[in-house]
Amino acid sequence: MQRFLDIFFSGLALLVLAPLLLPIALMLRLTGEGEIFFLQERVGKDGKPFKLYKFATMLKNSPYVGTGTVTVKNDPRVLPMGHFLRRTKINELPQLLNILLGSMSVVGPRPQARKNFEAFPMNLQKLIIQVRPGLSGIGSVIFRGEEDILADYADNVNFYDKVIAPYKGQVEAWYVENQSMFTYFAVIFITIWVVIFSSSRLVWRVFKGLPIPPDTLKGHLNYLAMDA
Repeated sequence: MQRFLDIFFSGLALLVLAPLLLPIALMLRLTGEGEIFFLQERVGKDGKPFKLYKFATMLKNSPYVGTGTVTVKNDPRVLPMGHFLRRTKINELPQLLNILLGSMSVVGPRPQARKNFEAFPMNLQKLIIQVRPGLSGIGSVIFRGEEDILADYADNVNFYDKVIAPYKGQVEAWYVENQSMFTYFAVIFITIWVVIFSSSRLVWRVFKGLPIPPDTLKGHLNYLAMDA
């Protein structure tokens, strides 16, 4: 059922969004480095690698300079038009092609670069790769302001590996263990909701069994205790 819904929603979205996506593709061709898509290898279902589609928002060699696969606020590698695309999450929309082709789902754990995926504890890695990664997901909603979080720490790569990655892994594993049609549609609704109301705590109200974030992340994630 979920695969059928993935095909239906991604195909419909590509048709509806074509008037937006095509002009963006043209503008990217005429600006920056002239690249339309950025293809990066990510870890997929069963641990198999796949090429993730995004609109090109950063310099082509960005994974090999600066903070590597971790992007921070005001990252100098981001191209001029890239700031708008990243802030609005429009840069993620080409992943509808990944969904249509079967390497991703509309909802699932956020697809990670190999290095970032390996920062998850091994027992969580084994759980996460049981499902297709998603265009959105509980982890994507909770960590939608990840670049802003990292901006508060001088050693942001170490903070990501030691604090963010372990907790993000717990959240993604929780989704795998609790996935259902309710979760699928709830995540889609919450994703749209937080685009409109960015400071919303709705994700904590709907999914009350989520792992509790470490104290260093609670404020950043707008954490709402279950009894609040």
